[in-house]
Amino acid sequence: MMKKLRSLVLIPLMLLTATAEARLTIEISEGVEGAMPIALVPFGGMGAGRNRPEVADIVAADLARSGRFAPLAAEKLPARPHNGKTINFAAWRAAGVENVVVGQVQQEAGDKLLVEFQLFDVVRGVQLTGYSIPSTPTGLRRVAHQISDIVYEKLTGQRGAFNTHVAYVTVQQYSQKERRFRLAVADADGYNEQVILTSKQPLMSPAWSTDANRLAYVSFEEGRPVVYMQDIATGKREALASFKGLNSAPSWAPDGRHLALTLSRDGNPEIYVLDIQTRALTRITKSASIDTEPAWSPDGRSLVFTSDRGGKPQIYRVGLNNNHPQGRPQRVTFEGLYNARASFSPDGSKLVMINGEGNRFRIAVMELKSGVVRVLTDSRFDESPSFAPNGSMIIFATERNFRGVLEAVSVDGRAHQRLGTSQGDVREPAWSPFISH
Repeated sequence: MMKKLRSLVLIPLMLLTATAEARLTIEISEGVEGAMPIALVPFGGMGAGRNRPEVADIVAADLARSGRFAPLAAEKLPARPHNGKTINFAAWRAAGVENVVVGQVQQEAGDKLLVEFQLFDVVRGVQLTGYSIPSTPTGLRRVAHQISDIVYEKLTGQRGAFNTHVAYVTVQQYSQKERRFRLAVADADGYNEQVILTSKQPLMSPAWSTDANRLAYVSFEEGRPVVYMQDIATGKREALASFKGLNSAPSWAPDGRHLALTLSRDGNPEIYVLDIQTRALTRITKSASIDTEPAWSPDGRSLVFTSDRGGKPQIYRVGLNNNHPQGRPQRVTFEGLYNARASFSPDGSKLVMINGEGNRFRIAVMELKSGVVRVLTDSRFDESPSFAPNGSMIIFATERNFRGVLEAVSVDGRAHQRLGTSQGDVREPAWSPFISH
């Protein structure tokens, strides 16, 4: 039995610029022992072709990247059914599979398609879920990610984050004196890259709005740092902070109406909250030290930020009441001489940060309740960590073979993947919130 599910409406990124030739490519550099065996049977009906990717392949790749699943290789599939009526559960059990996904893509009127899929528990021989999803040929990748989310949530109990986006900055060196910076957005699997802005001057710190429709970022195109807000679909943008001195590190409040950011308009880098509509500023910190890199708690009642007020960069937290500071900032991190660029997990229970030891800067996660810090990576120059909206993975920038690449690590440190382009460096990643449209 299949339920009807409305297809997600694609954000019309094609209105901005042509799709870049290069895209993020993903390599699973370390899997997880004991991952759940699952089979994704190639969908029946219309076969893969121009503008028709193989839905099952996309779902298999999504699930494999999570580190929670081990999809059966296509050549090892014992059969290729397209619906539950023709599944021989004994054959799939013999193949060591616990769950199987079958489906088909049907042509409807015009360019309309109908994607049907079913998820079965092979051991019990029962259907766990099934949906019928309308689509178009160009929307099949998005539908495949939607299917991945459904399967992931049904089998793990945690919401999937495959139908999300990643923002990042690429840097390409054209000559000794000329570099080209691009702010881009892609699907979470690296496909459908769209360039939001190209500049000869640095672009930094992209931050997603809570509705995933806008980006705030820092641009040096005017010869100094200015914080901009840009609508992803239309390309319309406006300067939000262009004060004298430093304008940097924007972070969206959960209410979608305020930004925390770092300004030196009063002489010293401090944390402020900006009302996007009225442009009213509220100063949050007042210190002779450098306060920067603010990030909101999921409930909007506090901010964490990096400060060297104790002598070395560490993470501090300040309470908020209607976006006004409550009490003095309290130090949060005590393990290690360097902790910076912190942000909250979606459930507010953890902080991800850069932990420095000697000349190594690695991704670490701190449990706020216990204060326990766990280093998740073994590289040297990690930066800009960002949680997936379901809290399962962390994307970050690092350096491999003298090139900037993006990597992702599961929150338990067991699964790793690498994202890079064939040209230039990639840096400053930011994982989008869940996409509700």
